[in-house]
Amino acid sequence: MSKTNEFKKKSIAVAIATVAGISGHALAQEAQDAALEEVTVIGMRASLEKSADIKRDAQGVVDAISAEDIGKFPDTNLAESLQRITGVSIDRQNGEGSRVTVRGFGPDYNVVTLNGRQMPAANLENGTASSSRSFDFANLAAESVSAVEVFKTGRADQPTGGIGSVINVRTLRPLEQSDTILNLSAKSMHDTSSQEGDSVTPEFSGIFSSKFADDTIGVSFAGSFSERHSGQAGSETGPGWYTIPGGQWDWGSVNPGHWNYDNFENVPLEGDVYSMPRGIGFTFSETQRERTNAILTLQWAPSDEFEATLDYSYAEQDVEHQYNSMGAWFNGDPVSGSFTEGTGNGSVVAPIIYTDGTNADVTFNAGEWGTVNKNDSVGLNLVWNPREDLTLAFDYHNSSAENGAKDDRGTNNNIAGVQFNREATTVNYGYDLPAVSFEFIDGQGFDPSQMLTSGNVFNNAYMKHDIEQARFDGTFDVDAGPVKSIDFGIGRSESTNRSAFANVQNDSWGGYGTAADYDDSLFVQKSMADALHDFGSADSSEMTPYYYASDFDGMRAAIAAIATANGDVLSPCGPVLCASNDFSTDRTAVETQQSVYAQVNLSWDDAAMPMNLAVGLRFEDTEVDAKAKVPVYDRIEWVGDNEFRAQTTGVGFSEQKGAYSNLLPNVDFDIQVREDVVARASVSKTITRPGYGDIQGGQTIDSLLRFNGGNAFRGNPDLDPFESTNFDLSAEWYYDEGSYVSLGYYSKDVENFIGLGSFSETTFNLAHPAQGPRFEEAAAALGTNDLGAIRAYLEDMYGSPIVGSAADGDALAEFNVLAPVNEKEASIDGIEFAVQHMFADTGFGTQFNFTTVDGDIAYDNFNTNKGEGVENQFALLGLSDSANLVGFYDKNGIQARIAYNWRDDFLAGTFDGNGERNPVYVESYGQWDASASYDVQDNLTVFFEGINLTNETKRLYGRHENMMIGAYQTGARYNLGVRYSF
Repeated sequence: MSKTNEFKKKSIAVAIATVAGISGHALAQEAQDAALEEVTVIGMRASLEKSADIKRDAQGVVDAISAEDIGKFPDTNLAESLQRITGVSIDRQNGEGSRVTVRGFGPDYNVVTLNGRQMPAANLENGTASSSRSFDFANLAAESVSAVEVFKTGRADQPTGGIGSVINVRTLRPLEQSDTILNLSAKSMHDTSSQEGDSVTPEFSGIFSSKFADDTIGVSFAGSFSERHSGQAGSETGPGWYTIPGGQWDWGSVNPGHWNYDNFENVPLEGDVYSMPRGIGFTFSETQRERTNAILTLQWAPSDEFEATLDYSYAEQDVEHQYNSMGAWFNGDPVSGSFTEGTGNGSVVAPIIYTDGTNADVTFNAGEWGTVNKNDSVGLNLVWNPREDLTLAFDYHNSSAENGAKDDRGTNNNIAGVQFNREATTVNYGYDLPAVSFEFIDGQGFDPSQMLTSGNVFNNAYMKHDIEQARFDGTFDVDAGPVKSIDFGIGRSESTNRSAFANVQNDSWGGYGTAADYDDSLFVQKSMADALHDFGSADSSEMTPYYYASDFDGMRAAIAAIATANGDVLSPCGPVLCASNDFSTDRTAVETQQSVYAQVNLSWDDAAMPMNLAVGLRFEDTEVDAKAKVPVYDRIEWVGDNEFRAQTTGVGFSEQKGAYSNLLPNVDFDIQVREDVVARASVSKTITRPGYGDIQGGQTIDSLLRFNGGNAFRGNPDLDPFESTNFDLSAEWYYDEGSYVSLGYYSKDVENFIGLGSFSETTFNLAHPAQGPRFEEAAAALGTNDLGAIRAYLEDMYGSPIVGSAADGDALAEFNVLAPVNEKEASIDGIEFAVQHMFADTGFGTQFNFTTVDGDIAYDNFNTNKGEGVENQFALLGLSDSANLVGFYDKNGIQARIAYNWRDDFLAGTFDGNGERNPVYVESYGQWDASASYDVQDNLTVFFEGINLTNETKRLYGRHENMMIGAYQTGARYNLGVRYSF
């Protein structure tokens, strides 16, 4: 008999092994049998049966997804598999599952672990470093995963940080396998969202696992490579919406006495609230991604009492991104239109048709950049049984994630192409994607011979996150009456998160050179109807029939030629536009965590209704050290009609510290009411740590100001973590093999929610050139408050650019400073219902589940959040109901599945555009996916997968559904492949 079959551990060590990431080879004999069953019984049905077994046997509330076979997970993406679980919803990036929300709590409230180890994350969002702690599932190929477990209730032995859940991703362990394994897979992907990329891209994966030396040494390797070309097209209100109480005079307001009042229908009444758009635009992007994954695992079990596992994982995403956009900004010049009908008694009113008379430019922006995201982790764990009643486990890992620019283009950039003869813009907000038309001076239209560039921005962001973690766990088998065992452990981790940022910006918004300096071929006319084919408004008579895509490389070269001729230095690359590696903002937050826990496990197996009780307590102490290098500013220059730029003189340094400690108890009870019925009750306390952006030190400002001031942000390392008291009650009826019905109730009372407080401050004491007697005298002399005219007048008198001067009486610029604060308490509760049914031996089966999420604090759309000393609203983000329906067939070598996932509207943010205090809602979304496979031979399978079969679109809106913030199409995706097992 091999040592694998001789090797016996106590069953209580299963819990330690799961958390610490150690092999089932070191567990009890029954754990070995379960692992063997997992790899020898394959297919959709076997996967669902295995997941049901995990749910039934778990401590607390746990859901899981198991691989259908080695190298074959139910979905092509882990996040898309997780959304099938009750209470789990996902966020999509480029049409692909990226991050998860559990029971209404978003990605920042869920901890993702790999084999029980918390993984670092280094994500870039809109060209800046993300503050999120959540692991991006797009980094990890599904082919290397054996199971994903979602722990919804707190446990003393689990890593902290997940109020929503702890999600553990398990990978293959060679000593768990019964035979040598070699699986290879290849597939082609067709992504309909891409208009410019390859129509078909490849993906390859392979897994090898074997044992040697009388099954005492095991080696496994899983690797994959995938290439995907995708696109996204849509519309955005990038500058946001400006909210106004009805009857009040303000920027862009329409009231009795307004010169165009009679041109509007259903003008908002006093007692209503309405918003006016600050601009409108269309975006068209293309993305090419190459993803490489590799996991190497070595195991050694020289005796029945000892096992060692050494593993290394690597993931890399190489991403190229190109975009074009066309749009217009509004300066609050309402000409005509209509509004939804208000009541004058607390209703929110929105534009239906709106014409803005801002006489300025139409922009044709272009950007192109590349990023590389790398993750690697090396880990060691040891399991030792010094005696039969004691199991000890040690686990250590050093993991790193890094994300940054590939070259001098930076991580985000924009070159603005312009045509300056726009007279008016009309928008119909009655469509999901607004229809837009432009009017030009003297009846002209779009004309490439009049197009040139204006300002440009090259951003460079960098993020690196390191986690070094060690833990020691043990289980002592007591077996004294109902007390069966005691679990205990200590741990220490150090998390270092660095985010850095540099900005190169040229504020030539009035135009750089002349239109003659730019070849007409740089601005290419394209069909709006073709680009936005999933929206009905795209071919409407109210929509401009085409847009212009500007050539990024061509504009960059033309600008360099002009700069060379003029002797201008535009960037660190001289006359050539490029990003800077000299980071003006550089922040590092170091969190040192120490923990200790103990848990007593009791069981009454001989009772009429067998019961289990686990009582645990975890103590954690956390210290935060935040250091920052941030820009220092000395003046404000007037660089555009309503654009003012704070100019930096260098950098300053700051350091702030914080600390907190938490006691986290948990009680889990389950009772077998009948042989096939399990009831559960759990009480626990869990925490989620503040986002990295919140705890990082230093204060920064948005260097671009407006007439009424600017925005600034300050971190707070002394924030307390979110702390949640959780209650769970559930019942599960396992009425047949693989079939069950479950109903559960959960509630979470959460303290220390972190919101953005805001206050006004004259940061850096910068004089504002449009807030003083010089401005007032110019306005009086000209008889107008037109900013462009006043700027020209002052430049004639004082030269260009106009610089704010306290000596000349200019007032100090007011900045709206946003700072994270622990604000309020809130509660959520909900119901989870799930049914899984196998139709005997017909091969057919189905799953259905839904989750409700209710919170006690909702956003008040009527509250404008304006006024002296008024704070921004606090509201719970991400709360929404969700549902899943899956039907499948699995028999005689044929597998087929169709799945529908739905998520209701939810609040995603409380700021839009230029920092306006407005809600951002995500519209309800449902998606159909399907897959099918056929076993040509025992070891050869062909398969097909389809994602978003009905081309569903995504939409974001503000206080009213007509207040479109974003509307996007991503299209369907199809995969065709083959899998071979040797």
